[in-house]
Amino acid sequence: MDDQAADGRQDAQSVPGCYRHPDRETGVRCTRCERPICPECMIEASVGFQCPECVRGGGGTGHGPSASMPRTLAGGTIAADPRLVTKILIGINAAVFLAVMIEKSLLSDLYLVGAWPPAPFTPTQGVAGGEWYRLVTSMFTHEEIWHIGFNMLSLWLLGGPLEQHLGRARYLALYLISGLAGSALTYLLAGGSTASLGASGAVFGLFGATAVLMRRLRYDMRPIIALLAINLVITFSWTGIAWQAHIGGLVAGVVIGYAMVHAPRERRALVQYGTCALVLGVVVLLTLVRTAQLA
Repeated sequence: MDDQAADGRQDAQSVPGCYRHPDRETGVRCTRCERPICPECMIEASVGFQCPECVRGGGGTGHGPSASMPRTLAGGTIAADPRLVTKILIGINAAVFLAVMIEKSLLSDLYLVGAWPPAPFTPTQGVAGGEWYRLVTSMFTHEEIWHIGFNMLSLWLLGGPLEQHLGRARYLALYLISGLAGSALTYLLAGGSTASLGASGAVFGLFGATAVLMRRLRYDMRPIIALLAINLVITFSWTGIAWQAHIGGLVAGVVIGYAMVHAPRERRALVQYGTCALVLGVVVLLTLVRTAQLA
């Protein structure tokens, strides 16, 4: 019995931990440097998986970093700064917030509103009045410090890992289309003269895509599900929240996220960007239908 116990301990100790996350046991090693890597650190290559350091530096193989460049889980290129797009998005939101604080009159030109003045008057402002840009500008506009603070914190926590696993272009497409889906559903279902703003639709899209990614990597999904559930409870229990933006962004994020991480490798780009185009087409259709109603 003692020998068997000792053998069991020896076998348990023989399973290495990821060199970047020592608490995560793994049986996969980088094909260049042979260091153990967990699913989060695995970067798909033409043969096997490689670690981030070998991908960025060329791994001492004699080939340049761009030779046979490995891809992220979703097929994107590896970036030296995996949070660059996230930082830029946060910077844009912060810049718009400061501009609104300095010049309050800007707010009326940026938030999402269907039609103003309301019927029976002919709308001269709003999406129905030809200001389609509001579907986009409202995604980057905040009026309260707590609002932008919560959204930017969520963007930083969720956006970084997604950008790393999807790649910059795919991550940016996910963010923008999720935000547009939230704007379109708000435009469709909210009152025509109701104003809304904020990056919440895009952030909920990141929530949905993160859940899909965690399932794909076989991580424990209870934390993200609990966090999403809390946010949904807040969405439907607090007044003054555009729940349509949250639901629209969440649905778009799940759909696009699934396409990003489950697309077959041989036609990966077609499936991924085709899904983005399909969701974007639905956004345009909803916008046209609502515009016809209000105009």
